Amino acid sequence: MTSMALLDHEHRWLDGESGIAMQLAMQLLVSAATVSGATELVEIEMAHLNSCHYSGQMSLDFAELLLADRVEFAVPAHSNASLVSCSSPDFRPEQVSPVAVAGARRVMEIYEELGCSAMWTCAPYQQHEGRVGLGDHVVGSESNAVGFTNSVLGARTNKYGDLLDVAGALVGRVPLAGLHTDSGRRATHVFDVSALDTATLADPNTPHLLGVVIGREVGNQIAAIVGLPAATEDELKALTSAAAAAGGVALIHVVGITPEAQTLETATQSSDPTSVTVVTPDRLAAAEALLTNAMGHEPLRAVCVGTPHFSVAECIETIDRFAGRRVAPGISFIATTSRATATELELRGLGTALAEVGVEVVLDTCSYYPPHPPAIDGLTLTNSAKWAYYGQGMLDVPVGFTSLERCVESAVAGEWLR
Repeated sequence: MTSMALLDHEHRWLDGESGIAMQLAMQLLVSAATVSGATELVEIEMAHLNSCHYSGQMSLDFAELLLADRVEFAVPAHSNASLVSCSSPDFRPEQVSPVAVAGARRVMEIYEELGCSAMWTCAPYQQHEGRVGLGDHVVGSESNAVGFTNSVLGARTNKYGDLLDVAGALVGRVPLAGLHTDSGRRATHVFDVSALDTATLADPNTPHLLGVVIGREVGNQIAAIVGLPAATEDELKALTSAAAAAGGVALIHVVGITPEAQTLETATQSSDPTSVTVVTPDRLAAAEALLTNAMGHEPLRAVCVGTPHFSVAECIETIDRFAGRRVAPGISFIATTSRATATELELRGLGTALAEVGVEVVLDTCSYYPPHPPAIDGLTLTNSAKWAYYGQGMLDVPVGFTSLERCVESAVAGEWLR
């Protein structure tokens, strides 16, 4: 038994009356509440699950347990990007990594059979089912999705690790702690970008670099940005994903832009910030240096874009930048995106436009995940700070961070145009 404020059926679940899977879910949630100091649970609207991403035998064993116990999700549950792509099976061939690929496919099958949507994207907020409202409590697991959901949509989620994300989805409630609470969302660190000139603020690399600056300085604390005149959703996606990769940031208030930051006073809840950082060009340059480990003389082998998954607007921009030209021979240009985005491109008559210029569109997965995709075997360019941050270590390839424009021009030229 527990002193937590639980509903009658939750007590029964905890006692094992509905099977081991629901008992385990309740045990996980009660333990998480104890660690976080929560005394009650709060209802959630939906869940975005990373547990359906195969990360070893435990992922598969847990999924098989859920299936054997015939559990049902209490809220709509959506799938994070998988290890494999159903549309491009040769991207990570089974003969190269048979255990991981077979395990990933089986995990995908199980979660879909359990009722999880076949979204298979790290950017659920780019489609209707994954967009939630201001103040809604949800379960988020993938780092960029957590950051975007909290920051841009104003919904509330902590970052839920594997198994705990599924526990929340099965029970339909999570501990009322951390970013689910008002006090837990108070900005403590302020970043002032007003000293940056207009050209720097308009540079497409700046949101990525600013995210890295914030992540490395505040870790997993709450940041607020002042002085940013405007930002698109794709720019905010770049900002929040970079901050999450560089430091585990789950919430950034952008004063005058994001819904909980009409003013700096609102974002800080009328409290004095712990620190104020004036963002200078030198700070951005230092962040940019972290994202490139290539020496510059290596032959270009690949370009990877779509981390987080490309939006429709980003796909169209890529098509426009090629302007009918093609990727040079010997270069792999990989764009990862979601099934929903691919469908939207089809409806707009652009379903084959990327393939026609030599871009390989890969659904369901991301290109920086190990095991190593055969197409990425040398110097790789990316316009994503997140890809650059992770790809250097996970794939052990030389990486160059640059703009989407430079990615395209370099792919056409067959060499890195720095």
